[in-house]
Amino acid sequence: MDLFGSRLKEGVQENRKQISLNNKDIEGRVKFSDILIKKNIDMEKKKSTRLSYNSGCTCCPRHCANKSFCGKSSNVVRVAKVMRHMYEEPILCPAGMGSGAIFFSFCSLKCVYCQNYEISSLGQGKDIKIYDLCEIFKKLEKMGVANINLVTPTHYTFEIIEALNSYRPKIPVVWNSSGYEDSSNINKLKGLVDIFLFDAKYFSPELSAKYSGARDYFDNFIKSLVVAREIVGEDIVQNGVMKKGIIVRLLVLPNAWRDSIEIFRHIKEKVGTNIYVSLMSQYVPMHKAKFYPEINRKITPLEYKKVLREMIGLGFNKGFTQDKTSANICFTPNFSRPTLELK
Repeated sequence: MDLFGSRLKEGVQENRKQISLNNKDIEGRVKFSDILIKKNIDMEKKKSTRLSYNSGCTCCPRHCANKSFCGKSSNVVRVAKVMRHMYEEPILCPAGMGSGAIFFSFCSLKCVYCQNYEISSLGQGKDIKIYDLCEIFKKLEKMGVANINLVTPTHYTFEIIEALNSYRPKIPVVWNSSGYEDSSNINKLKGLVDIFLFDAKYFSPELSAKYSGARDYFDNFIKSLVVAREIVGEDIVQNGVMKKGIIVRLLVLPNAWRDSIEIFRHIKEKVGTNIYVSLMSQYVPMHKAKFYPEINRKITPLEYKKVLREMIGLGFNKGFTQDKTSANICFTPNFSRPTLELK
């Protein structure tokens, strides 16, 4: 487990170094005003892969009939922030490069404790076209980031597929998802997405229903994880940077350490232990957590250690852990101050 520990130190030190940079706003970021927004006639004429709400939306397992649960509008992509992100796992954001994060507005889960609630629930952001999204891909590549990191992309699955079919970045594409996916849609990402970064939020249907309104969360997560493994095959990490593969993130929630352990047990059963895992201690009660006393606090060191001990005992030894200092809102992107200027 020495490698595991060394990655922990590396990740935490990197985060601490970046705090001052982020607060001074000198980290490299993309502004929409820097991107030439123009109408691409050829792209406009292409037959869209997107669905009209007249026939319903099938981006996530909810399969909304008319009005979407997530809040998105038909045929529109809304983006809240584009930035060089330095706070992901070390193999995704190597020093000096970072990850080219595109934060999409709205979410198919809307967890009551969401740290990004300004964009996931309130929908802050700018509406853009598919062509604009392709231009963002190109701009991030020119910045020298390690990958294109699509953050909370699920509800825009078909729009993103259209964009990636129009322009395929030369660097890895990361599907940074809540884990609440329709597995048939994950299969459609074959050849377009290189890395799947899945949250594993709940095993218990009661917990997922209570905090995210999704009783079927785990069933859909585990099915999608199996499909993702079939798509990408074995993990490929070169010189400490992931080029292809899967990372499963598990955020330990207060009073839910037993649930976290069950998640690891079922992951082992379905895909084995030769998979990168990221055990997170960064939970901070935000948004509506104050209305749920049992999660209206940070997790204790003991809760985290119980999950970590069981994770190691099950045979998971590839991945990352977090120091308790990660439970700090300073690591949450500032969505109240617009980073994007659409012109």
